Amino acid sequence: MRISSLPCISQRTPGLKRVGGNSPQSIPGKPLALIQPEDRDFFERELASFLPDRVFDAHAHVWGHDNMHPGRRIASLPRDGDYQEFSRMLQALHPGRACAANIFHRICPPEHFEEANRWTSRQVACNPQYRGLFLTGPEADPEWLRQEVRRLGLAGLKCYHVYAGVKPTWEAQIPDFLPESHVRMAHQEGWAIMLHMVRSRACADPGNIRWIRHYCTTYPDMKLILAHSARGFQPAHNLEGLPHLKGLDNLWFDTSANCEAMAHQAIIRIIGHRRLMYGTDIPVSHLRGRSAAAADTFFWAYQESPVWGERHSEIKPVLIGLEHLRSLKWACWSERLSDTQVEDIFWNNAAQLFAVE
Repeated sequence: MRISSLPCISQRTPGLKRVGGNSPQSIPGKPLALIQPEDRDFFERELASFLPDRVFDAHAHVWGHDNMHPGRRIASLPRDGDYQEFSRMLQALHPGRACAANIFHRICPPEHFEEANRWTSRQVACNPQYRGLFLTGPEADPEWLRQEVRRLGLAGLKCYHVYAGVKPTWEAQIPDFLPESHVRMAHQEGWAIMLHMVRSRACADPGNIRWIRHYCTTYPDMKLILAHSARGFQPAHNLEGLPHLKGLDNLWFDTSANCEAMAHQAIIRIIGHRRLMYGTDIPVSHLRGRSAAAADTFFWAYQESPVWGERHSEIKPVLIGLEHLRSLKWACWSERLSDTQVEDIFWNNAAQLFAVE
């Protein structure tokens, strides 16, 4: 990684060779229409010299149109997010890099779980360097989960607060959508669990801290991943909460879609860079805008938000995935990471967690 604009990060380590296309094979097809000239300019200016040769996306979604709730379909995206479309989106965001991924289906109605997880399994089967997680709600029988995850060849579980039986689900406690019986099963099977925690103060919430510590210490063979840099869209929550999560050997974090550099930086400094994995949150990465911290919370500015017409200049928002990559570059620069440490975040940490060669 030549990072001439980042003087405290070393120059490209000799002997590393850039591999074109998606690993293990290039994905044919014309460039995605979602990529605009401002995106290409942004990538060349901000990211081309920073992004490593190999990228493992630890948090990304696939989707089948027929599995989705109509209100969650996004007209600007491909109808079906199958392996070919997903891989093209991954390459468009990381041109010329060798890519792998951990994938799971987008949120869908519970009655579509069965087909959604079959869809994920079929996409994982297309690439030996892909892994997949089983989308589930809290009512699922643990023994049934064991059987289905094994049968589909997946690597663990993806829970989500929208399936919690409490209202509003944004204030759900972790066991409301990730019951202990599921965590115990993951421990017995050595699975990963992707957790998008909620509650207004995220990582700083006492209940979230208590349950994360309880699950990780009680079930050490379960691998818990806190999505979106511990949902640190307001980095103050990470600065406050992360010191209470130190010393947990089975706790990991992915950076997905978080555009606040300090959120990633807090994890690197407090927990350590070997616990942080890059993630895109495809398809969110291919919308335009960014997350932004404000007060004791955060907001999202999307392309349609009335914030881009500044007096001094009309702003053309770039892809969220590019804003997110730049925030991670700034975090690595601020923490004075070496090229090798940056490569850990973009490949080695996830490859170790998911046993990818």
